[in-house]
Amino acid sequence: MKRFAEDYLERWKNRKGRKPLVLRGARQTGKTYLVEKFAGKYFKNYLKVDFEFDLAVKSIFSGRDPEKITEELSLYYGVDIIENHTLLFFDEIQACPEAIATLRYFYEKKPGLHVIAAGSLLDFALRDFEYSMPVGRIEFIYIYPMSFNEFLLSIHPKLYEFIKKWTFEVHISELIHRKLSECLRYFFFTGGMPEAVAAWIENNNLVDVQRIQNSILTTMQNDFAKYGSRKQQEHLQKVMHHIPRNIGTKIKYVNIDRDIRSGVLKEACHLLAMSRVISLVYKSNGNGSPLDAEINPNIFKSIFLDIGLVNRLCGLKLTDMKQLITIYEGGLAEQFIGQELLNYGFDFESPGLYYWTREEKNSNAEIDYLISHQSTLVPVEVKAGKTGSLKSLPIFLYEKKLKHGLRFNLGLPSKSNVQVNIRLKNSEDCLEYTLISLPLYLSGQIDRILDVELVK
Repeated sequence: MKRFAEDYLERWKNRKGRKPLVLRGARQTGKTYLVEKFAGKYFKNYLKVDFEFDLAVKSIFSGRDPEKITEELSLYYGVDIIENHTLLFFDEIQACPEAIATLRYFYEKKPGLHVIAAGSLLDFALRDFEYSMPVGRIEFIYIYPMSFNEFLLSIHPKLYEFIKKWTFEVHISELIHRKLSECLRYFFFTGGMPEAVAAWIENNNLVDVQRIQNSILTTMQNDFAKYGSRKQQEHLQKVMHHIPRNIGTKIKYVNIDRDIRSGVLKEACHLLAMSRVISLVYKSNGNGSPLDAEINPNIFKSIFLDIGLVNRLCGLKLTDMKQLITIYEGGLAEQFIGQELLNYGFDFESPGLYYWTREEKNSNAEIDYLISHQSTLVPVEVKAGKTGSLKSLPIFLYEKKLKHGLRFNLGLPSKSNVQVNIRLKNSEDCLEYTLISLPLYLSGQIDRILDVELVK
């Protein structure tokens, strides 16, 4: 399976002034597999140090001299460590904070050695880091579950090449639209966790996919023991099971458990976000870029790590891939787009998710997501079907004086100039805007599509 982050690793390998690279992401999103595939393709020698597995090796990092560290690692593992020929990989580096501290010295004293580190709970280690952080001496890349584009490339390369080049000048027939929608439905069920996708590609067996998803969820919950007390673990469990059933809904702690203090549940939400099990979608005033400059940190929605895991936590037992999901379908569409937006932008940036809402008597409005495309604000609405009203979109565009809105649904792509009357307190005004409507399966192409459409 091709991960697009492989291309980033290749550019990193050949970059002048290259720094040690740290992969950040939730457990089982494919970080180790990505590095091992990269090592096999480009390096003569490869040495993996797993700090959770080989506890004895931690003592090597009590010093700070990278020359001595690599000499001892070479002797211990029996692998030659040669600059420009060896990839040195520190896996689960959060289990050895001393190793994190040494990364700066690899950059300063052994710049020819390719060093990569990864950790699934790395944000917790960095939060409580007791050593001098190697600021400016390392770089990060963020790894998420497979995107739909990566999934489609794995199961149907020709369809991927088709949507990769698609523009509004290219007609999509009903036949191809149905086929792409079918592939999207597969992705809704399997999700993007690499092991689950691999099982689906290998034997198209839903039972195997669900077994793997259950195993991943169990591993996540076992990790809760590393976050804090037994009581905190119970709170994390409650939040973890609440989120998938309430995608797209503002978090209200009373709806999670009215008997637990809101501050305790808020902390649980932020702990799950730090572990990247969930992503928080913050309310922004939406007056322009950067969107995070106008967020309210106390008002947020949430999406889960992966859409396939959402289905498992909701208890859906899938026996027929053609089944339609009914009660959760709207939430799944919003989960899917949020998950795709996390792959929108640069690999080296940790993207934020934002939405807009106005809660006024007889005048409520909400935009599912806000994105910034080259400093242009674009509101994004998500619909689970082929149709659906857009009451909030014109209100937002009018208030913010914007001319483009983006809608995702299950219909064929379209682009239209819309005129709508906006009701004000004592009068009406007319709004003209361009509505870009895309099928959900084109979500991974929005960067390229908006490059063209926003300049027209």
